[in-house]
Amino acid sequence: MMKPMERFKNSLKSMTDSIARTTAGTDEDRLLSWLGIADAKRDVLSEVTYFTCLKVLAETLGKMPVKFYQDTAAGKQAPESNKAHYLLKNRPNQFMTPSTFWATVENNRNHYGNAYVWIRRVLNRQKFGGTYDIADIWIMQSSNVTVVVDDSGIFENKGDVWYWYQDKYSGESYIFPSRDVMHFKTSTSFDGITGASVREILKKTIRGGLESQTFMNNLYEGGLTARAALQYTGDLNPKLQKKLIKQFEEYTNGANNAGKFVPIPIGMKIEPLNIKLTDSQFYELKKYTALQIASAFGIKPNQINDYEKSSYSNAEMQNLSFYVDTEQFILKQYEEEVSYKMLTEEERQDGKFFKWNEKAILRTDSETQAKILCSYIQNGVYKPDEARECLDMPHADGGDALMCNGNYIKLTDLGANYAQTGNQNNDDNSQLQE
Repeated sequence: MMKPMERFKNSLKSMTDSIARTTAGTDEDRLLSWLGIADAKRDVLSEVTYFTCLKVLAETLGKMPVKFYQDTAAGKQAPESNKAHYLLKNRPNQFMTPSTFWATVENNRNHYGNAYVWIRRVLNRQKFGGTYDIADIWIMQSSNVTVVVDDSGIFENKGDVWYWYQDKYSGESYIFPSRDVMHFKTSTSFDGITGASVREILKKTIRGGLESQTFMNNLYEGGLTARAALQYTGDLNPKLQKKLIKQFEEYTNGANNAGKFVPIPIGMKIEPLNIKLTDSQFYELKKYTALQIASAFGIKPNQINDYEKSSYSNAEMQNLSFYVDTEQFILKQYEEEVSYKMLTEEERQDGKFFKWNEKAILRTDSETQAKILCSYIQNGVYKPDEARECLDMPHADGGDALMCNGNYIKLTDLGANYAQTGNQNNDDNSQLQE
């Protein structure tokens, strides 16, 4: 009888074989060669706007620390740390810091549409039975993970989601249940299980950016000179034509030959084929493409060095807009997934949860920060010690107490002093009359 794992692999192999397609043939290579871009790398990461957007999103998530909180009757408090919090705060695994770890996860999420993190648990044996405790967490390369919905109940419960991971180094395959894998996806999902990457949705737009960059690269390699037509009298076979062109290219191509004289034999004439970038609106099209790619990622123009409509005065508002429009959804997804997968049911019932500290990206200048902290302290929002923590300063004596202006009273107490004063005056008058 075939084992469940073997049945699963056979069915999965037949499914992938049915949707496989043949690779591009030599016709495509000849076409690219004819266009002069056969040697160009087709990696989308070489597109500067796409790379910048990945970099901004990854570094934004990586710079924010993870906090551990608990909802109590007295409000949100910091409970005693556990192993999950220790890993998220100090070292997810022996090779990665938290900043590197989450930046890598975010890069996978945006580039592939999905990011996967394996939660490795080990059995903590006890006298009677034991518990599975979190040992560390590891990033699973998104290109090597296949999400499988077990609608036949091959493994456990029917309808569960499993993650099939193929290790490209060892060649082995692993099947992980959904409870052991944190799955982070983009906002563009049509089934709620997997996300679609910006790279796939804007494939033609990003390809256009790549082609414009390739065109500029070829222009630089040619010494910023346009193509030219060589006119001559007579007839040459293809072999001699190539040899003649090669000799002229030695004098014309390359930045070192820019501005130098070109020897031309008698009877020949070079006619430049001028293609002005301004006439073809190259700059406007390239800029528009960059803004389209950035907009798809939720990146503001100033974050891709487009300061045409930006200034120093509105930079802070743009950072706030970036947090509200882009990062807030991303952080909420991370917080929900991490809290659900890395905390036990009892811990979640007790109101414990993880939260990314967004204040790390909303910091202002020193003067504005001082005004805000002083206002919080004077109005009883922050304790002095809490404000000192924001400035990375130690606690001070008497700083663990809320302070407020003594002139403030409740709205319901307005006029109470006058009523008390009036009663006291009436009592004094009565005593005088007696």
